[in-house]
Amino acid sequence: MANVETTAETNLIKAAQMAKVREVDFVSQFTHNSLAKLIEVLGVTRKIPMMEGTTMYLYTTSGTLQSGAVDEGAIIPLSQYATTKTPVGEITLHKWRKAASAEAIKKSGYEAAVRDTDAALLRDVQKTIRSDFFTLLTGDITGATTITGNGLQGALADAWGQLQVKFEDDTAEAVYFLNPIDVADYLGTAQVTVQTVFGMNYIENFLGLGTVILTSGITRGTFVATAKQNIILYYLTMNGDIADAFQLTADELGYIGIKSGYQNEERAQIESLVMDGIQFFVEYAAGVVKGFISPSVSLNKSTASVAAGSTVSLTATTIPAGETVTWSTSNSSKATVSNGTVTGVAAGSATITASITVGGKTVTDKCVVTVTGS
Repeated sequence: MANVETTAETNLIKAAQMAKVREVDFVSQFTHNSLAKLIEVLGVTRKIPMMEGTTMYLYTTSGTLQSGAVDEGAIIPLSQYATTKTPVGEITLHKWRKAASAEAIKKSGYEAAVRDTDAALLRDVQKTIRSDFFTLLTGDITGATTITGNGLQGALADAWGQLQVKFEDDTAEAVYFLNPIDVADYLGTAQVTVQTVFGMNYIENFLGLGTVILTSGITRGTFVATAKQNIILYYLTMNGDIADAFQLTADELGYIGIKSGYQNEERAQIESLVMDGIQFFVEYAAGVVKGFISPSVSLNKSTASVAAGSTVSLTATTIPAGETVTWSTSNSSKATVSNGTVTGVAAGSATITASITVGGKTVTDKCVVTVTGS
C-alpha cells in the first residue's frame, strides 16, 4: 500500500501543468486579443505560413487583354498573362529571453518575478512588431506615390482618390496611418468611436474615407495610405521543427511560440523564451500613398490702420493642434511683433507675417499695418 504521506494524490495539479497553462494564456492574449485584431483591422486577407528554410517571393501578374470583337467563325485571339516572382529572402527568426533570479523570487515572490515580467515581455514583443511594421511603411518603397494635401481632410481625400485609381479593378478599402496629433482638433469636436488594437488607436470609416490607425510611428504632418488588400503577412510557423526543438507552446496559427518558467539550475534562475517570425509586406508598391498634410495659418485681418505709437493685435487662426506660430515683420524699425501684438508702429507701414512649419511644409499669412497719424 502506498504511503499516503509521501505519494502525490491522483489528479493533483502540478507545477509543470501550470507552466503550460501560463504559456497557453500568453499566446492567447498575444494573438486573439491583439495581433489577430490588428490583422483584422488592417484587412490582411493573405496570411502565408512559411516553414523553416523557405524563401519568400512577391508575385506580380500582368498581361494584355485582346479585343473581344471577333468575326463569326474567326479564331479568337489569346490574351496572354504571366506571373513573375521576386525573391525577398527568408523570414528572420526573432528570439527573446528573460530570466528571474532566485534572489528576485525571494524578494518579490514568484508571481511578480515571473508572471508579471512575462506580461511585460509580451508588451515589448508587440511593440517590436509594431515598430517593424511602421519601418516598412515609412521606409523607401520604390514606386510609392507621394502627394501633398490641403489640410487633414483634403489630404486624406486626395489619397483616397489615388487609391481608387491604383486599384480600379478592385474595391479598394483604404487604411490610413497618421500621427494622433494631426487629428487632435477633429477628435475634439467630432463624435467618433476610437478603438484600441495592438497598442494603437484606430477609427473606422473616418470622414467616410476608410479606417484610420493612429500611431506615433508616423511622423507628424505626414501619413501613409494603402488598400487593405495590399498588405500581406508572412510568418514562420511556430508549430514546426523550431517549436519541437525548444518545446515551445504556440497558438493554433503558429504566429508566436513561448516556453515560460523553465529552470536554469546553473544560474539559479527561472527563464522564459519567446520566438516569432512575423513579417509584413506590401504587394503593390505603387498602391502605397505617402502624403504630407499641408498646414494652414490665417490672420484675423489682412490690413490694419493705427495711430503712430499705438498697438494692434493680430490673431492667428486655423493652426494645427500643438503647433506654434512664428511672427516676423518686414521692417523692425517701424514695428515689432510678439505673440500677435504689434507695437512701436512709426510713420510708414510694416508687413507682419505669421508662419508655421509642419512636416517640412511652411505656410504663411500676412497683415500690412499702416500708420494714420503723425
